[in-house]
Amino acid sequence: MLPIEKTNQLLARHKEIENQMVASPDPETYVKLASEFSELTPVVEKIRDMQSIREELAGLEEMLEDKETDGEMRELAVLEKPGLEARIIKLEQQLQLLLLPRDKADDKSAILEVRAGTGGSEAALFAGDLFRMYQRHAENKGWKVEVLSASQGEVGGYKEIVAAIKGKGVFARLKFESGVHRVQRVPETESGGRVHTSAATVAVLPEAEDIDIEIRNEDIRIDTMRASGAGGQHVNTTDSAVRITHEPTGIVVMSSEKSQHQNRANAMRELRTRLYDLERQKADQERADSRRGQVGSGDRSERIRTYNFPQGRVSDHRINLTLYKLEKIIVGEGLDEIIDALITNYQANQLAAIGDDVSNKGQ
Repeated sequence: MLPIEKTNQLLARHKEIENQMVASPDPETYVKLASEFSELTPVVEKIRDMQSIREELAGLEEMLEDKETDGEMRELAVLEKPGLEARIIKLEQQLQLLLLPRDKADDKSAILEVRAGTGGSEAALFAGDLFRMYQRHAENKGWKVEVLSASQGEVGGYKEIVAAIKGKGVFARLKFESGVHRVQRVPETESGGRVHTSAATVAVLPEAEDIDIEIRNEDIRIDTMRASGAGGQHVNTTDSAVRITHEPTGIVVMSSEKSQHQNRANAMRELRTRLYDLERQKADQERADSRRGQVGSGDRSERIRTYNFPQGRVSDHRINLTLYKLEKIIVGEGLDEIIDALITNYQANQLAAIGDDVSNKGQ
């Protein structure tokens, strides 16, 4: 149960921010106030709903304690009381979820990286399937997808592909997709009809903004080279591919589209994102270790999810969830069901950890 003192503090802060916004502060201050106001508003609405129901419940209890209450009113009060108590419990649970510590990166857009793991050409084909799954999912959400770099497989798919997915809250929805994804199916390249197991790795990083990371000109080396396409054919006759090396960290990024200007912008964006993620890792080493452990080496045995085509089954091994909806999921239409389950599990674990912490302090 959320302490009354805490709810009063939240209500007071919400009102204070509202008054400051009305006072016409400078634009930078207004943006910060508006952001905090937006975050607090759903919390305040739940608190007010809970206060209203508690007042109603207190009125019923007072009615039941009053010996002069007639039988019919008493009977109605008895019937209504459990429903109000249940609503209060539900609101308290919703409030707890709203007040869980938030990842500051949750509202950001994301950089999606999909790489073929163990399995040769079939792994590259599967990496292509995964990328198209996320691309379709993003389109269904109204997010914008922009490919930053791609290396195609010999028979299709991708050895690796990196894309920016633009939209509010993209990282919050996709961050649990990081890890090794395993596929079990008869490869298109296999004539014997045997089921093979291959893997691809997925990494989802919050996209950095200019204000997040400062990149000094003296810290980077920019190389241009001739971009080549499949089969060794030149994409164009001029040097257009751009490779940027960040000297202090050794991070290397590359973009090989037709426009050299766009390649430089794409590479700088990816570099900024990688550096931002590096800073996040330093600030939260535990989470970084978990992320690296999930992605692993791309070996088939390391997996967070398996896509079994013969049985039409998708299994997420972290939460023991199995859905026989592979056809919908692999085209991005059924992915929400898995993502929602992963988020619910994460929130439940956070609430349990808070509960354990409170219990331990009370001992």
